[in-house]
Amino acid sequence: MKLSVVIVTWNSAADIAACIESINFGPQLDIIVVDNGSSDATREKLSQYPHLKVITNRTNLGYARANNQGFRLAAGEYILLLNPDTRLEPGCLDVLSGYLDSHPDVGAVAPRLLNPDGSTQLSIRSFPGVGSVLSELSGLSRLFPGSSLFDRWRLRRFDYDQESVVEQPMASCLLVRRQVLDQLGGFDESFPMFYNDVDLSYRMKQAGWKTVYLPTARVYHRLGASTSQVKTKMVWESHRALFRYLLKHDPSPLFWLKAVILLPLLELAGLVRVLAYRLTRFRR
Repeated sequence: MKLSVVIVTWNSAADIAACIESINFGPQLDIIVVDNGSSDATREKLSQYPHLKVITNRTNLGYARANNQGFRLAAGEYILLLNPDTRLEPGCLDVLSGYLDSHPDVGAVAPRLLNPDGSTQLSIRSFPGVGSVLSELSGLSRLFPGSSLFDRWRLRRFDYDQESVVEQPMASCLLVRRQVLDQLGGFDESFPMFYNDVDLSYRMKQAGWKTVYLPTARVYHRLGASTSQVKTKMVWESHRALFRYLLKHDPSPLFWLKAVILLPLLELAGLVRVLAYRLTRFRR
């Protein structure tokens, strides 16, 4: 089989039908949905599509572990990681899979992600390091947008109209060779929710695989549709996962010295984000 699609759902009833119905690739396709203990109408929605392969977890096992469940069931040469809050434009999968067909040194391809209003979503970053994270937390990246020194992580200067070899695309829609996932062992489940995709992209690059961004493949993405349901918890989890990622991939013997500065800033940034979110909710 040419292509398998793996979708992890959690309380995704508002989005899942549009997502599934946008998937169009032809007969060499299977779709695996792993439901992570949804308590809304997600499973009833899924039952309307008998062609799906559905795994139903009794509890939320996390994004990384659920995707690994889907990988084991997938039969495709290429595996599409797809969020339920996405909608693929016609021809998107043909563009992505065709690129992998003709570029054997490329391990993964990412499309242009679009906001619901059609504007381009900022979906490409470089791998975070302690220095680039500190630039972001201190506000230097915002004071000097596009700076090669201070804006090395968020890449606000990135040209979304150009095909490019990239480090870390958002994995809301990412087509990966099965060979790569088998080689790397899928997602690292010590990152249950966040930075598992960043870790995977980093390990792909370390193993010699390229990741390419293709602007002609287009996918609409309602950013944060699931995580916004538990926003406060997700803010803290994202900051903890970032620290775990830096700890895993920073070989410097001085890491913990740098962490003395980094950890308080991460905690402060998390507190600010939580307070800002709660204030916004209070004003509604």
